[in-house]
Amino acid sequence: MQDCPECRRRDLIAAQMRTLADTMLIPVNAATRLPPGTTQMFVEGTTTGAVAAGKAKGRSAKAKAYTNAYKKAFKRQAVKYKKKNGQWKKDGFKRAVKEAHKLAKGKKR
Repeated sequence: MQDCPECRRRDLIAAQMRTLADTMLIPVNAATRLPPGTTQMFVEGTTTGAVAAGKAKGRSAKAKAYTNAYKKAFKRQAVKYKKKNGQWKKDGFKRAVKEAHKLAKGKKR
């Protein structure tokens, strides 16, 4: 850590913010009769979750008709190429993909 005026100023502000947060949480702890650290952990977790949710990206585009047709065809074909225990047969996945593309392409026209 460097000992510059800007660093000291940031540390001072961070300490003041922590003190302010602690003074706000003490009455909440008393009212809820929870252990002292519980409320603080909850608030920090909520804040972190809110920041992550704010940064989360939404869907960029609607699924295309071909993608939907392929998905439906693949689900139908996969049954043929799977064993009773749910594992793929030899080269089953590759063959299911190929047939599903063929069927989806046919629906597109």
